[in-house]
Amino acid sequence: MKGTELFNDLSEHVSLRITSYNKADHDAGWVESKSHHNYDLWLIEEGRIEVDLGSAMHTASSGDAVLFYPGVPYTAMNGGTACRFLYLHFDFGLGEQQRILGAFPLSGIVPAREIAAEATAMHKAFEESREGSGMWGMRLKGSLMMLIARIVESYGDGNYEGDFLTGSAAGEHAKHLVELKTTIEFIQRNLQRAVRISELAEVAGMSEKYFIRYFKQALGVTPGQYMLQLRMNRARDLVYSHRYTMQQIASFVGYPDPYSFSKAFKKHYKVSPSKFV
Repeated sequence: MKGTELFNDLSEHVSLRITSYNKADHDAGWVESKSHHNYDLWLIEEGRIEVDLGSAMHTASSGDAVLFYPGVPYTAMNGGTACRFLYLHFDFGLGEQQRILGAFPLSGIVPAREIAAEATAMHKAFEESREGSGMWGMRLKGSLMMLIARIVESYGDGNYEGDFLTGSAAGEHAKHLVELKTTIEFIQRNLQRAVRISELAEVAGMSEKYFIRYFKQALGVTPGQYMLQLRMNRARDLVYSHRYTMQQIASFVGYPDPYSFSKAFKKHYKVSPSKFV
């Protein structure tokens, strides 16, 4: 299981905050050794950059992106030619899990061919930010979200996999999603009925108390929040289809009657199903 469908299932719980950004120009012979507290993304505009993480050397060229995970030390250098790149430091979370990207092998050199359109939009948003024109703040954040989404999508489609981290360094958090695979699939198959947390804990082979803590640590939301979000996602799509009655939709997403379903739907979306479209 790639697990990237979680970003669609829980898109309302995704958060992104840019902490700093700028453009860097370095003459030939530049060397930088450090690690960052936040995620760090570089968009290479000119030249070639070699990145050494101690086990292997990686090369990024014009058009490529370089994605660093927090706390990972590296040495970057440009050798005998100058280089220029746009960099952004940012936080990216899912619910209360503020290091969710670490569950996936995304850190590495992202080829230009995978992100061409998104990188172009990011460069444009950056120039708008320097000029202070339009809604540049929202455009910059939106462009970064689109770029991260594209990297995640490329990994999910099997077109890209980062190679900055390997083995145990790939992140202890990654194994949580694998161990919850059966439980997540069980939830998705049983949205049409009420599912007790104790059932999910049994499927996961954990005590109920430990399961709740483990699930939230992995996904950033509680099992109850995850089930509610999936039910509301499905309900929204069914309402949009105009093919089913409220009674039918209620039964499809695990509510005993149209009243309790409409009440839950309105609490979640701030509007009743009948007025949603």
